Amino acid sequence: MQYTYQYGWSIPFIPLLIPLLIGAGLLLFPTTTKNLRRMWSFHSVFLLSIVMLFSINLSIQQINSNSIYQYVWSWIIINDFSLEFGYLIDSLTSIMSVLITTVGIIVLIYSDNYMAHDQAYLRFFAYMSFFSASMLGLVTSSNLIQIYIFWELVGVCSYLLIGFWFTRPLAANACQKAFVTNRIGDFGLLLGILGFFWITGSFEFRDLFEIFNNLILNNEVNFLFVTLCAVLLFAGAIAKSAQFPLHVWLPDAMEGPTPISALIHAATMVAAGIFLVARLLPLFIVIPYIMNFISLVGIITVLVGATLALAQKDIKRGLAYSTMSQLGYMMLALGMGSYRSALFHLITHAYSKALLFLGSGSIIHSMETVVGYSPHKSQNMALMGGLTKHVPITKSTFLIGTLSICGIPPLACFWSKDEILTDSWLYSTIFAIIAWVTAGLTAFYMFRMYLLIFEGHLGVQFQNYIGKQKIPFYSLSLWGKGVYRRINKNVNLLTMNKERFSFLKKKIYPIHDSSRNVTRHFITIAHFQFENEKFYSYPYESDNTMLFSLVVLSLFTLFIGSIGIPLSLSKEGVDLDILSKLLAPSINLLSQKWNNSTNWYEFFKDSIFSVSIASLGIFIAAFLYKSSYSSLLNFDLINSVLKMKRGPKRILWDKIINAIYNWSYNRAYIDSFYTMSLTRGIRKSSEFIHFFDRRIIDGITNGFGVITFFVGEALKYLGGGRISSYLFFYLVYVSIFLIFFIF
Repeated sequence: MQYTYQYGWSIPFIPLLIPLLIGAGLLLFPTTTKNLRRMWSFHSVFLLSIVMLFSINLSIQQINSNSIYQYVWSWIIINDFSLEFGYLIDSLTSIMSVLITTVGIIVLIYSDNYMAHDQAYLRFFAYMSFFSASMLGLVTSSNLIQIYIFWELVGVCSYLLIGFWFTRPLAANACQKAFVTNRIGDFGLLLGILGFFWITGSFEFRDLFEIFNNLILNNEVNFLFVTLCAVLLFAGAIAKSAQFPLHVWLPDAMEGPTPISALIHAATMVAAGIFLVARLLPLFIVIPYIMNFISLVGIITVLVGATLALAQKDIKRGLAYSTMSQLGYMMLALGMGSYRSALFHLITHAYSKALLFLGSGSIIHSMETVVGYSPHKSQNMALMGGLTKHVPITKSTFLIGTLSICGIPPLACFWSKDEILTDSWLYSTIFAIIAWVTAGLTAFYMFRMYLLIFEGHLGVQFQNYIGKQKIPFYSLSLWGKGVYRRINKNVNLLTMNKERFSFLKKKIYPIHDSSRNVTRHFITIAHFQFENEKFYSYPYESDNTMLFSLVVLSLFTLFIGSIGIPLSLSKEGVDLDILSKLLAPSINLLSQKWNNSTNWYEFFKDSIFSVSIASLGIFIAAFLYKSSYSSLLNFDLINSVLKMKRGPKRILWDKIINAIYNWSYNRAYIDSFYTMSLTRGIRKSSEFIHFFDRRIIDGITNGFGVITFFVGEALKYLGGGRISSYLFFYLVYVSIFLIFFIF
């Protein structure tokens, strides 16, 4: 076992080989590296699989031995100060490593096909491997300084990935917004790290916790200063995990490729903030009021994220706000001290949300084949509908992920979210009510999303494939070669002659080649007439590689919740589940009790209410959107059911519904407020400072120069060139000075 732990340092360095090798290949053998570019996806998956197997082995050893291994070596030694680097292997590290590697492998497999036609294919896989390496380095760090270094590397990778298509203005603005927003939290994190070092004199977790607890017990610290430092540390987690009010970067981060969105929202960037709070929970738990502050931020984020997801039309933006709300549940659990349930929900949510994002990528990929659908329209749920018969596998996997996020048993998120909802009643009644209401809202907006995508019909202007049979589709790929797809088993397109097309209409839209900064064109033939019969393009199922990733994530979503289910629940006692055994050292360190029910009857009794709330949300969504043709609420249907005729009550009701819709669709006006108060305010203050610097500061300096110039020009005419005159004026000046000085 010790022999295995000794190689824990290699966990973040193995995936780092990919960006190094790709960079060296492009530098030394550019043509060969580009020609063999599909090879690098296999290498990326292979190296990350090695890390995954190693992490699983460490997790098994953690379950069997409940041990903690740490190895450090000195980096900088100055007098009494020593800065050490190393790695820490404990239960939290094992969980995060397995989570990062498993989700990362599935996303990489999916990306091989999704990004196949992108000119920046190599750059994408280099960024993705660097992202995984940075996150693995973060979770294995043994001190705060090391965490901060990898924390910034994760931020750099997210900046590069969000702005992957940097020639698009929206992507460029989104990565800058994410970068600036996270700088606020990162600066607070740095100040908090320095503050606790000033208090304890150590960056190492073990020494930091021990010294600080002794200072608290002996009342030898200033609680106001300690609380301020703790809030600054928590500010880093607020920004990274998109907690209110620093959440504004998360929905705009959807401008990157969909696999990047899946990785960010599942196991890397947003999970970093949850990991940091979990790692520092022994520090926070002994500081008065800080735990209340963490839970308050969490419950606000839960509610705000859910309400903002209610009326979103962009499929990825709706999933982004869903992630924000679920991260709020995790932060709420940590603030309540429910360490186990927070990490449990982190695990179950990661696989479920990765499934939903990759499913959305499959939907977007299929919608881009529909006539008139530009890359932006392909993400608009208002223009979707009726996809069930065209993408059945994507639909089934997306439904599994939707039910899981809604909290429907026996899927993954049911087990973890139910624990958080149950613990919230023991913590605060108000927080519990908000958490339970939000669970209903979650079920509502998730099923709204599902119904708008797969059920109903398209709008009349996009009915190109409604009610059509499976039909032939001819397209030109990004590389300019004709691609025939055999869609109907009764029609062999390979035997067709293209010259027999009597009518041909093309839809052309640009795709930016970011590697060469040029614009290429993807040409989709909209529809043609063949043998006096019109044929239309229609959405089709994704390739097998993408579907394989969706199926694997569906299996995880179905069964990963079993790691947190007690092996036996009886009145005599509770056998600990796998997750509790793994987290035993950390839970004992926090002096917590096991959060398991004593028998199946009590467990199901506690879960009935949560399932009922979720079922109510699903029912309302089905009632409103089952036959709707757009993402707007069907007001006439609501008013007819409520028997509200035209009058003051109906007008008031419509105003309330419109206010809720506008609040959600306009992101609660938070972005507008930041634009008015911060962006424009900073710009106006900068303009004023620029004016003050040029007109006042520089004006005074330049004014003295001008005055001196004109005085010199005037005085030069007083000189006549006679020395006697100069002596006379000199004596006069001296006489006047002496008289003034004497009297």
